[in-house]
Amino acid sequence: MQKIRNIAVIAHVDHGKTTLVDGLLSQSGTFGSHEHHDERAMDSNDIEKERGITILSKNTAIRYKDHKINIIDTPGHADFGGEVERVLKMVDGVLLLVDAYEGVMPQTKFVVKKMLALGKKPIVVINKIDKQSADPDRVVDEVFDLFVAMDATDDQQDFPIIYAAARDGIAKLDMAEEGGDFKCIFETILNEVPEPEGSPDNPAQAQVFTLDYDNYVGKIGISRIFNGRISKGDNIKLAKADGEFVNGKVSKLIGFLGLNRMEIDTAEAGDIVAIAGMETVDVGDTICDPVNPMPLDPMHVEEPTLTVVFSVNDSPLAGTEGKHVTSNKIKERLDTEMTTNVAMRCETVGEGKFKVSGRGELQITVLAENMRRENFEFGISRPEVIVKEIEGVKCEPFEHLVIDVPEDLSGTVIERLGKRKAEMKSMLPMGQGFQRIEFEIPARGLIGFRGQFLTDTKGEGVMNHSFLDFRPYSGTVESRQYGALISTEAGTAMAFSVFNLQDRGSMFIAPQDKVYEGMIIGEHSRSNDLSVNPIKGKAQSNVRSSGADEAIKLVPPRDMNLDKALEWIEDDELLEVTPQSVRIRKRLLTENERKRASRAVK
Repeated sequence: MQKIRNIAVIAHVDHGKTTLVDGLLSQSGTFGSHEHHDERAMDSNDIEKERGITILSKNTAIRYKDHKINIIDTPGHADFGGEVERVLKMVDGVLLLVDAYEGVMPQTKFVVKKMLALGKKPIVVINKIDKQSADPDRVVDEVFDLFVAMDATDDQQDFPIIYAAARDGIAKLDMAEEGGDFKCIFETILNEVPEPEGSPDNPAQAQVFTLDYDNYVGKIGISRIFNGRISKGDNIKLAKADGEFVNGKVSKLIGFLGLNRMEIDTAEAGDIVAIAGMETVDVGDTICDPVNPMPLDPMHVEEPTLTVVFSVNDSPLAGTEGKHVTSNKIKERLDTEMTTNVAMRCETVGEGKFKVSGRGELQITVLAENMRRENFEFGISRPEVIVKEIEGVKCEPFEHLVIDVPEDLSGTVIERLGKRKAEMKSMLPMGQGFQRIEFEIPARGLIGFRGQFLTDTKGEGVMNHSFLDFRPYSGTVESRQYGALISTEAGTAMAFSVFNLQDRGSMFIAPQDKVYEGMIIGEHSRSNDLSVNPIKGKAQSNVRSSGADEAIKLVPPRDMNLDKALEWIEDDELLEVTPQSVRIRKRLLTENERKRASRAVK
């Protein structure tokens, strides 16, 4: 039987998980001397590379001495928390990374809570000790206090500590040591992480924790084998969450080593492999022996908390930039996403309208961004939170919000959050002129807050939040303060008009951009909407030509990317997303329709 260790790397977003996995891959000798690999090699898709965050959990394996160590790199962002919970069930040990300055953050608390509940013991890695502001001793105390507060067992509280600067490939067991490499991490994993339980001689039992899709073999279930052996060509039974059994056959068995996947013939208890051949496979399903099927407990997948409506683009410029514009194509693409993304739901709510529910704005914008890169064109509505009825009481999701702000700006932020129904829970000095403030806030109050927060803190503030629970509905929440500048004409924006409109607010468009009636071209400096004409040129007179006059000085337009625009819009507005542009528009394009609708509401 091969010697195996299974570990997951968990941490708050941007504490260095993927960089640490890079170091483990290269220092274990898994990459050959001839192999070239990028920085953060595990972040494979374009959006992950651009944003520098992990969106999907990924697994790899390394060889150290005569052991195989399976490593799962997990996402650190709260929107992908469900993925972390599933991964923890598949491993026997955990590397918990904590930033040597930031310390314990909301997502750290979230993953630690899940880890302790499952009875896993962590190896704590204090990362980024090379930062000037690093304070490893304070952070170790914070982690210990967190474990105590969450009722960890004595064994879990007796965790080994490694100090690391993963980017530079340095790790050591004592801060006083000079230098050091990842050897101490490998040794600690072998000594502290228990061997997988289960025997290769028992009937087969494997559980699927992540899905993948391949155009040739269809759905692939990435699974941990708990008992028995699974070989290519085996007949198996798939136990679904609802108790149904489906017969299937293993058409392909794929093993992992480094960044490579290779076909293997057989795998046994303790290993993590990808299994193809079952079209109906889902996360949490058990692959078991056809003669003696013993299903494992199905997994709980986190409930979505936010919904948006994807719709067919019906603006005057529809179909001019994208290739896939019909409702059939959009539905097909959303259905494909749902086959591998278990944290999202999709339902048809009208002709050409699809309600997509997810864990947060980031998850939904990542899907929208992927679709526009695939040449889709569609509309998106403002995000809304999912309201549930629990024991006859209307309840909404609440979030645990942690912000780090310069001390002199904290008053402004607290006042803003107060209007959004946030309740302050604690306030601590962080050194270097910063304060950490913790709140509990309805998820609705966070929609559209990030842009305002960055403006108030002059770009220096950091905010993080994670889902708490559903609580009774907390009444109306203040939303956007400023109105919109709405175009009354269709055509091409002129520099003369844009220059004259600059006094009215900040512009989203530049001269020569295409506009249409009902399109929002800027943010008004007051709270009401204002209809304007951005295509009016300068009139000629019999004294001078239309070109001769004082030079026009234009302020660069505000860059409204997908994330910013989705936060900015209100209920009566839509986002028009195409491969080349993101435009903001009113649902009702003509002013008469909007007036009629507002009278009907009154």
